[in-house]
Amino acid sequence: MENSQEISLRAGSDTLPPVRIESLIYVIRDQQVMLDSDLACLYGVETKVLNQAIKRNISRFPEDFMFQLTKEECSRSQIVTLNVTRGHNLKYLPHAFTENGVAMLSSVLRSEKAIEVNINIMRAFSAMRHFLMNNASLFQRMNQLELRQLKTDEKVDAILDRLNGASVPREGIFFNGQIFDAYALVADLIRQAERRIVLIDNYIDDTVLVQLSKRRQGVSVDIFDGHITPQLRQDVARHNSQYPGVTLHACTKAHDRFLIIDERVYHIGASLKDLGKKLFAFFRMEITTGSELVSRL
Repeated sequence: MENSQEISLRAGSDTLPPVRIESLIYVIRDQQVMLDSDLACLYGVETKVLNQAIKRNISRFPEDFMFQLTKEECSRSQIVTLNVTRGHNLKYLPHAFTENGVAMLSSVLRSEKAIEVNINIMRAFSAMRHFLMNNASLFQRMNQLELRQLKTDEKVDAILDRLNGASVPREGIFFNGQIFDAYALVADLIRQAERRIVLIDNYIDDTVLVQLSKRRQGVSVDIFDGHITPQLRQDVARHNSQYPGVTLHACTKAHDRFLIIDERVYHIGASLKDLGKKLFAFFRMEITTGSELVSRL
């Protein structure tokens, strides 16, 4: 930015490197403002001294001259980071001064230093104003591009969601010999689980545990089986040593086979260990949820 104003900040007895005043001007509540701590550094006084002077002359600082920031405004901006970097501890909510408020400060502080600094600040405000006015059309085009990009991203996300939802059919039939196709279907369902998988199947073996190992990390598995053998318990223990999270439940109340992915319930016409070896059908059930079905076992 042309005609930028540089000035040295003072913190106690230390002089910090020169900074551009424009870098100390923020846009808050759609207004260009400066913070009390930055102004105090520019004037060479402590922040509390500046605020004490303001309190003695509070009638000179209406809301359009000065306002106090909220916690939300501090957290949404870089104010906290900047103040910590400059050696300040943010123990209070900062005060923000508009251009009129900064101009009023020189009359309150009544020092040659304040007058000199305020002249540079007023020039910086003016330079910022001219910069924004001269580039208003550019900023408008950037906002339009960002809006278009946002809408495009939303459309892409919607398309991907539909594709992901359509990647696994809701129902279908597998014929004798379609072993890999049936295996791939179940693998896709297992990978979709985010929290929990429930398998209701009376004919579980180690091949089913291999399929379940494709689940995401942290997804638990509950297997309800009416024929739990010592070999199956041993296989599950070995599986859990590498892929923890599988729990066996003895259950003699189920005849059909079900695969529950989170709350989605799929009726599977064949045991998972026999997929594709004979003709079978599958479909997603809409009349119940996973939690409801498990509660009745």
